[in-house]
Amino acid sequence: MRPSSPSSAPASKKLKACDSMQREEIKELHYITPICNVASILQHGLLSHNRAKKVLHRSVAMPEIQEKRARKIVPGAKPLHDYVNLYFHARNPMLYKRQAEHQALCVLRISPAVLDLPRVVITDGNAASNYTRFRTVAEGLQHLNRDDVFAEWWTDTNAIEAFRKKSAKCAEVLVPDSIPPRYIIGAYVACETARAELARCGFKLPIRIDEQFSFLV
Repeated sequence: MRPSSPSSAPASKKLKACDSMQREEIKELHYITPICNVASILQHGLLSHNRAKKVLHRSVAMPEIQEKRARKIVPGAKPLHDYVNLYFHARNPMLYKRQAEHQALCVLRISPAVLDLPRVVITDGNAASNYTRFRTVAEGLQHLNRDDVFAEWWTDTNAIEAFRKKSAKCAEVLVPDSIPPRYIIGAYVACETARAELARCGFKLPIRIDEQFSFLV
């Protein structure tokens, strides 16, 4: 399977090697979830949207975005809802919309070894967008600008640049069907309340409080 770009997407150029994301720079990937889901995740792993329907869970996804994702097919592959979606960095527009819920959320740290799993796809923006391109891991990393992906903020006085930066912050790693629990290497929370709640769920891996995920810093 070799994902291709949707015809509606604007032209895209490969970045210079000095600007593009390098595999060795990816120390972890991120999965945003309500803490109440963690016990189930530790048992079943991270599940695609379609597989998660069979498991009791709470979603933080926006309904209107899920409607778009439900209609999306990864070019040359499966429906988008058949993939687990990870972010390169969870301080992004999606988490920003849920900042008021930071005491009930955590960011699971996922080993970059998932990039070596079969049929993994990389997007250069939110997978629900009509302008997002889907690529293999090797090709996809060459089209991601590390400065945009790991930027603290994505705002800009220029509307076109703001759109581009916001899209880049939402770049995704799509893993077919599920990710086993062994790929979880730790978690971030925004405050002590969230840390204590996550620990009560039986989470034994390292938990780090990082206020950047609450947008309070």
